[in-house]
Amino acid sequence: MAEEYSGCEQCGLCCKVFGDKITPTVDNIYSWIENGQHGILRFFHACLADGSWVRCDRLRPDDLSRVVLAEIRDPDTGGYLPVCPFLRRVGKHRYLCSVHDAKPDMCRNYEPWIWGETFFPRCRVLEKGGRACHPGSDRAHKW
Repeated sequence: MAEEYSGCEQCGLCCKVFGDKITPTVDNIYSWIENGQHGILRFFHACLADGSWVRCDRLRPDDLSRVVLAEIRDPDTGGYLPVCPFLRRVGKHRYLCSVHDAKPDMCRNYEPWIWGETFFPRCRVLEKGGRACHPGSDRAHKW
């Protein structure tokens, strides 16, 4: 298991770069339905086994067995979003997740220091700490 790296500066860069590609799990969707988190659900569309797409705030728990994929989308148009709609600017260079306690597993589990999986060399903390390295470099770290 990877060591936790707690030096995040909350610059929001990874959320700006990857936030338009969020794909929640069925468990995430189920939790949001059960907890009445329609403000989150409305930003996701699910592709069902028959190929149809439905906004997740219109799903019922018994629909979840038919969900093949869910993606973050514009709730009004169904189009793709340029950035995560849950990212909030709270300072000149600081951003926070407005749904932090309920955020999708892929966001919760994101680790920018894991090479070949979620490595994000543009992470400012990794750059400052000399951790923005690649395999074969003399600065490469195995986490």
